[in-house]
Amino acid sequence: MKLRLHFVVDPMGWLCISMVFGIWLYNTFFIPKLVLLPHYNEGHIPWATVVCYYIASALCIAALVRASTADPGRLPVDPHIPHSEREHWELCNKCNLMRPKRSHHCSRCGHCVRRMDHHCPWINNCVGEDNHWLFLQLCFYAQVLSLFTLVLDFCQYYYFQPLTGLDQEKFTTRHELALLRVSALMGVVMFGGMTSLFYTQMTGILSDTTTIEKMAQFSNEIYGSKRSWQWALAEVCGTRWKLLWFLPLRNRQPLQASHHSRAHV
Repeated sequence: MKLRLHFVVDPMGWLCISMVFGIWLYNTFFIPKLVLLPHYNEGHIPWATVVCYYIASALCIAALVRASTADPGRLPVDPHIPHSEREHWELCNKCNLMRPKRSHHCSRCGHCVRRMDHHCPWINNCVGEDNHWLFLQLCFYAQVLSLFTLVLDFCQYYYFQPLTGLDQEKFTTRHELALLRVSALMGVVMFGGMTSLFYTQMTGILSDTTTIEKMAQFSNEIYGSKRSWQWALAEVCGTRWKLLWFLPLRNRQPLQASHHSRAHV
């Protein structure tokens, strides 16, 4: 499997993605240490709960790394334009290169991206035709992980049985309440933000409208189209196999689509 890597040199983007990674690392370390593993060792919760949390955490960080390093659909300097598709291309007035319609020039990255949705500083990358599915996965798994974390924080104080084998001199034991409050605050912020973002992304995908087009108030009569949700997600994810929609460690292959929504390079 060949994965194309793409890195954006942007200190502000590095800061934003470091904050996201820090939130993931904090909860992936403290939730198992304070909640999952102690209760599993005392027989309060099944092993499946621990495994499910680690799987959700692994999928979340995998989607983050892939979304931030995957090529969003950067156009080459000298693209090959088939004669039958030339009417679907246009000249970029910023970099003076030919690009398919619905492409956009990203001032932060300095190049045109096919069907660019927006530039996201939280992944330090553009969200375009080739990594939109990874950004959608990141929103989904971040929701799952943050909700899982909130449920465990709640159960720690209102449902789980008290732990009997704690070392009262450990830092994590003495400051457990403060550590879990920080975790819960992160969970609330992440779940609320990712839920809102996931909803806006899904509505854009189903209506075949990018965030940039919404901001520019383009008419749905020009760009939008009515299609089934299965085909819309299959086109974004590059496969009709629904199970593969949830796997970040794979390569995306574009499906055959109409010219108004895509032009191949």
